[in-house]
Amino acid sequence: MTIIPATKAEPGDTRERILDVALDLFIEKGYDKTSLREIAEGLGFTKAALYYHFPSKQDILMALHYRSHSLLADSMASLKELDSDPAAWADIFDRQIDDMLANRKLFLMHERNRAALESIHEKDHDQGHQDLEDHFRRILQNPKVPLRSRVRLACAQGALLGGLMISGLSFTEVPVDELAGLLRETVRDTLGAPGS
Repeated sequence: MTIIPATKAEPGDTRERILDVALDLFIEKGYDKTSLREIAEGLGFTKAALYYHFPSKQDILMALHYRSHSLLADSMASLKELDSDPAAWADIFDRQIDDMLANRKLFLMHERNRAALESIHEKDHDQGHQDLEDHFRRILQNPKVPLRSRVRLACAQGALLGGLMISGLSFTEVPVDELAGLLRETVRDTLGAPGS
């Protein structure tokens, strides 16, 4: 399997270094087959030192899951402030594409560990996930924005998530620049934005 580079944490940020090592292991081996001992060994830690930062492996998985939430939160906030201008929406999606591709490993981890994430969602309601979905639905329900534009916006978001998440490992061999260009083209076509 090809491992795609992700933005690495600063050397002094132990918690983020733990997440980076766990991310690689969860992609390579899967959440269920990765032990806390392996994560600790990847950092040169003892399991006890790892427990200081994360009480459980599930806490590590959720922290990684919340990294992806933070990527979407800013763009959702920006979308709320806009009217129905497809070009302005396309600019926000461009930033979202850049952020998501710079952190592509998070989306591979989600796909590779879907069952584990769904199990956690069932046990502990993921309020952050629900908040993002509710926020997006409020944008789509804004009567000031024409229905046609709201439908295009929903479909553009779906195209982006489909291209990076639902597609799973289908595009891992595609160079980042090429995939970014194709995603931008698809989003702009869907939005009916200039340049499509």
